[in-house]
Amino acid sequence: MGVKLSDEVVTLRPWTEADAPAVVECVDGDPEISSWLDLIPQPYGLEDALAYVRGGVDDTFAVTEDGRVVGSVGVRWNEQRDVGEVGYWLRADARGRGIATRALVLVSTWALGLDGVGRLQLRAATDNDASRRVAEKAGYRLEGILRSAHWSPRQRRRVDWAMYSMLPGEISS
Repeated sequence: MGVKLSDEVVTLRPWTEADAPAVVECVDGDPEISSWLDLIPQPYGLEDALAYVRGGVDDTFAVTEDGRVVGSVGVRWNEQRDVGEVGYWLRADARGRGIATRALVLVSTWALGLDGVGRLQLRAATDNDASRRVAEKAGYRLEGILRSAHWSPRQRRRVDWAMYSMLPGEISS
């Protein structure tokens, strides 16, 4: 991918294998990540992190502040690469300072500027207030609630998702 994005506070850059220990430090045992992102294994080890940073078909970026990895943001594209679903997470000590919102604005501006992209969307559990605030502060619009959309094995219950979207021309800097 090779793309690097920055707003002079937060920088998004491609993952490298050297980032794997930092990913473990960010994710392993974090109760918020564990609760909301049930596809991330816990405990989370170096092999998990290496698989993550080696990536795949998604456009996923390391979120850095002053050169330190503090999280991840990325876009998973549909087959036509005209609709992307955005996801993000931050390490505990980086939360609550606007970093996730900055990262989301950066990746959304980049993605919506690509040829043929017509929509970005993101889902957040309806009771994940922090993630929903990030989406709203970044300019995403709430489209509705997907009721009982996901079984969360860690929470041992069905979860409702709030569905947000952003279309070209809607990004606010």
